[in-house]
Amino acid sequence: MLLPRRVLIGLSLGALAQPALSQPAGSALGDVLRAAAAGLPRLHSVTVSQQGRILAEMHLRGPALDVPHKIKSASKTLLAALVGIAIARGVLRGVDQPVLPLLGPPPRGLDPRVEGITIGHLLTMRAGLERTSGANYGGWAAARDPVAYALTRPFVDEPGGEMQYSTGSTHILGAALARAAGRPLLDLARDWLGEPLGIAVPPWPRDPQGRYYGGNDMRLTPRALLRFGECCRLGGSWNGAQVVPAAWLAESWVPRTRSAWSGQSYGYGWWIAAARGMPVYFAWGYGGQMLYLVPGLALSAVMMSDPAAPRDPEHMAGLHALLTETIMPALGAAG
Repeated sequence: MLLPRRVLIGLSLGALAQPALSQPAGSALGDVLRAAAAGLPRLHSVTVSQQGRILAEMHLRGPALDVPHKIKSASKTLLAALVGIAIARGVLRGVDQPVLPLLGPPPRGLDPRVEGITIGHLLTMRAGLERTSGANYGGWAAARDPVAYALTRPFVDEPGGEMQYSTGSTHILGAALARAAGRPLLDLARDWLGEPLGIAVPPWPRDPQGRYYGGNDMRLTPRALLRFGECCRLGGSWNGAQVVPAAWLAESWVPRTRSAWSGQSYGYGWWIAAARGMPVYFAWGYGGQMLYLVPGLALSAVMMSDPAAPRDPEHMAGLHALLTETIMPALGAAG
């Protein structure tokens, strides 16, 4: 189900009707979206496309649609794509590669089990280390060296165990990728994603050691995030070029762990669910920065919300419902 367990909505399996592609932005779909979004005061914008055509683009409040928006932890999904590209290019060996040798001289006092943490463990946030998100985020964010801080957290499970949602894990991964490539993460994002997709990737914050944060605080416009999503929906290709390896995306959409908080399945940087009998893959950033892909409807949708508002499960439930109860039925999903 595409909702936290507290607010589950039953969704039934149904056959697809022929999608309607004759609704330009601001027409019937836009009107339905605006009415449905009236009860979501934190929602900034919604952009919906089907078969590559934007059907609705709605700005409610917040930054204008052509201004980069903080996508928060939706950045983890882009980082996972960069890892897949790096493996295809030979910059990284694969998901079973130990990460510690990629990071340079290790911090003192490391638990020996850190040597067993692999790229795949970090992609799925199963490093076993105490998480650095939620109540622990402030200490990690204030650390002089957030990579060393994350690596020296106590183990709460063995590497490969249960998911511990942790931005520190993806920051370790971003640092390892940048050092292996010999280039800043920003340059990789621009060259490997921005240039082939024709989207701008502006600089985002760096840690006190000068590393771009891996897994949070990237900034993209809604259309730029939508284009990344469309590329992934199309198997990683764009304008005849293979941007993200198709095999990597297929592996990324295999459920590998599950969040103890939401019950959602997680692959390599993507959340995985089902709605109205169809698979849904999505990127999820704090506050409600969402990229949804529904391949069965050739549908991509981006929702941007206030990134500074306090955590609110009801807002997230409302965004999921906007997809499953408004957008999907309007574009042909039965149920």
